[in-house]
Parts: sequence; C-alpha cells; structure tokens
Amino acid sequence: MEATRILLDAADIPTHWYNVAADLPTPLAPPLGPDGHPATPEQMGVIFPPAILEQEMSTERWIAIPQEVREIYRLWRPSPLCRAVRLEQALGTPAKIFFKYEGVSPAGSHKPNSAVPQAFYNKQAGITRLTTETGAGQWGSSIAFAGQMFGLEVRIYMVKVSYDQKPYRRLMMQTWGGEVFASPSPHTETGRRLLAENPDNPGSLGIAISEAVEEAAGRADTNYTLGSVLNHVVLHQSIIGLEAKKQLDKVGLYPDVVIGPCGGGSSFAGIAFPFLADKAAGDKRAATLRCVAVEPTSCPTLTKGQYAYDFGDASGFTPLMKMYTLGHDFMPPGIHAGGLRYHGDSPLVSNLLHAGLIEAAAVPQLATFEAGVQFARAEGIIPAPESCHAIRQAIDEALACKATGEAKTILFNLTGHGHFDMSSYERYFSGKLEDFDYPAEAVATSLAHLPKVG
Repeated sequence: MEATRILLDAADIPTHWYNVAADLPTPLAPPLGPDGHPATPEQMGVIFPPAILEQEMSTERWIAIPQEVREIYRLWRPSPLCRAVRLEQALGTPAKIFFKYEGVSPAGSHKPNSAVPQAFYNKQAGITRLTTETGAGQWGSSIAFAGQMFGLEVRIYMVKVSYDQKPYRRLMMQTWGGEVFASPSPHTETGRRLLAENPDNPGSLGIAISEAVEEAAGRADTNYTLGSVLNHVVLHQSIIGLEAKKQLDKVGLYPDVVIGPCGGGSSFAGIAFPFLADKAAGDKRAATLRCVAVEPTSCPTLTKGQYAYDFGDASGFTPLMKMYTLGHDFMPPGIHAGGLRYHGDSPLVSNLLHAGLIEAAAVPQLATFEAGVQFARAEGIIPAPESCHAIRQAIDEALACKATGEAKTILFNLTGHGHFDMSSYERYFSGKLEDFDYPAEAVATSLAHLPKVG
C-alpha cells in the first residue's frame, strides 16, 4: 500500500499568503457604503484595524505572514495531506483521492488560520475586545483560542439553532475565555427587535453578524472579526492550498479537480485559490483544472442565488458587497452543517464563479451524511458536517472515474473533525435527519428586498 500521509517540516510553513485579487479576470466590484459610493477606509475602520483594511483592499499577489503568526501556526501547521487509499478501494475507483486535513488545529478546523492573524493585527492596533458571530461554532472556538493567545476579550454571538445543537462547541469557546450568547440575543438592539417579532427565532449567520457588528461599532475598545466571506479571511486561508501544492509536488502529482465545502467561501478558497494562481500564470498542469465549491441544496447561494449587491448581515450594518446572494433577510433551514447556513458568499468566490473559472454544486443533507459515514468507516476520521459536503462531491467524482476508467487526481479540503457534531450523526442514524427542499418562495421574497444600487 502507498504512503497515506505526506508531511512537511515546520520550516515549510509558507512565509506569504496568496491574494487571488491580483489575478482576477475582471476587477472586484468595490464594497459600497450607505450613500451608494465605494466604502472608505474611514467607514470600515470603525470595526477593523488598519492592517486588516490594507489586506481587504489589496491587489498585491503575495502578502507576508508576520513571524508572530507563523510561530503560533507551528502548533498545528503544516497540516497533513492524506491519500484516502482505503476509500479508493471501497469505491473501486482508479482515481487517486487526497484530502488536506485541517482538523489537527487546536479548534479542530481550518478557522484558526484566519483567527490567529486577525487577533494579532487587532492586538497590534491597541484593541482589547473582539466581537464575532459563529454558526456551527468552528469560528467562534477559533477566535476564542486566538484571543487567548494574544490576551484579548472575545464575545461571540452563536446562531441559536447551533447554540442548542452543539453545546460542546460553546464549551470550547468558554474554556478559552470566550463569552457566548445565543443569537438573536437580548444584548443588542437587533436581537431585541427580532426576539420581539418572534421569541422562537432560530437565528442565522446574518443576524449574528448584525449583533456582533452593532456592538463593535458602538465601542472604541472593540473591533469585529469575521470567519469567512471577506477578502482578508480568504487570503489567510490560502495557506491550506499553498501547503497542499508543496505536498503534492513531493509525490509528483497535480490535481485534476479541487473541491471544498462552501458557506461563506473561506475553506473552498483556501484549498482552491493557490491552484488557480497556476492557471492564471499559464501553468500547463492547470490548463484543465476544475475547482468545485459545494453547498447545501437548502441554502444554494452559488447555484441558485442572484449575483448582486447585498448586505453581508441581516440588518444592513455591513457595506454592500457584490456577491451571489439569496437575500440578506433569507432564513435558511436549520440544517446540521451550521457553517454553511449563510445567505451570501465571498465576493472573490462569486467573481470567479461569475467569470466561469470555478464551478458550484449543491448536495442534499442526507447524501452528505451518507458520504461522511462512508469516509469515516474507510479512513477513520469522523468529519464535520460541513466537510461532508466536499466528501460527497469527491466520492461522486471518484465514481465518475470508475465509470470512465480515468485515473484522475482528486483533492478536497477536509475542513475539520466532527467530534462535537455527534448529535447530528445520532439524528442521521436514528432516521430523524431529513432533507430540506430549496425554499424557492422564501428566497424570492428575500431577493425582492435586495437594496437598490445604481
């Protein structure tokens, strides 16, 4: 049997992040302020430190990773690249399946890749408190961990349905010193208004973002942090794909298809964008490369959303961003992949999809858990529900290879382990988990409320 793990040394941790904004076929549409004009650094500086703003607006191809950040990265990076030999055998496919395993981080997911630099830059700017939102809890636990590394207070608004479904994620945040509230909460004007309208509101990432931004904008000692969507988060996550390229080079392989789960877009971008850099540079190996972002059929932002300017949150506190969206007041069904329950998507991912340089696929909930269980029984790792979306697509790609006899190389991002998601698996095994149909009527209603731009 061939080696199943490809490892790098600590010295191989990348020294720079890759910024795909330098290689876009068409420039990124600028974020807009409340007056309809491009948002200014002064407007965004209310909730972000200067270094983050520079990265958000940068079109430089390579941005140096601070040594202080690289030192903390060494706690878990470089993460392993694994070949799923047993899964290949179970499927009877000629394809080679590789996964980049981000579950080795302290928080058990890819999210600390951005949480650590965000905490570092805020500390550097003299900020003492951070607010954020979290869905399934991977981001909330990661920013709580990063805040602890730099001595920052962290307050986390956790989507209520996930707050109830995933108590151990909440306890992780509290162990690292984070303060966690179910969102919508009584602690912000946004939360109080929504609870008055519906005391049983299950929450959404858009609502939790509104609460976190509202609090950060109202306190000079507090900034806001975001775990996905924005350019600087996508930038930080590029370390995943940069390492994966080095690891595949060690065995003389290059992927035919790169796959990542997609909610806000950071994990897909993290694995895929460094390979798109090769395509932009004219690398012949990347000439036929396919990059596939995989989302839930119940929240199909990329596959059924509208490419338009919209708010990143439910209450309109954020700048307007050009992205694929289901409408900022769309309430996704309470699926167990809480990290994928977001109405919009990364402007960078959206730009590339609109240009036809990447693909998007949507998969139903039961099929993702079926794939996750099949993967766990072959490879031993129990994946997070979000990661199961990438696994589903990877298995389908491998089965297509079985049908055609093609020995393609498939790479996917295993974004985290599912150790704190076992209640979701319990519901799957007991037959209580169900698929949610695409809520076309609800999306149409939400899209009717898109802000008028231009």
